[in-house]
Amino acid sequence: MYTKKVIQHFTNPHNYGKIEKADAVGEAGNPVCGDLMKIYIKVENNIIEDIKFETLGCAAAIATSSMITDLAKGKTLDEALKISNQDVADNLEGLPPVKMHCSNLAASALHDAIEKYKKR
Repeated sequence: MYTKKVIQHFTNPHNYGKIEKADAVGEAGNPVCGDLMKIYIKVENNIIEDIKFETLGCAAAIATSSMITDLAKGKTLDEALKISNQDVADNLEGLPPVKMHCSNLAASALHDAIEKYKKR
């Protein structure tokens, strides 16, 4: 059902945790499946210098959160805004169709954090 890469990110998630005094915190959730994600970003000179996540949800939700942090870290805010749900799924070497909504949540939480940062 899950690719090897999804299992790796689920069992050993990258960038898991909370950033105290984060520059912005993005959130996304799906009340139907119960997944809830928070993405914390620390920005310096328009670059995401640090990024962490906290996720309550299934294996795919945790794996996509881990992957989105890998994809966004070190990118400019505008580059990170271009990361799509398909980018997340592709970098995990695929997700079951019924779990694609998880990658939408990861991208949405990241985009929410960036938008909040830009508005502050």
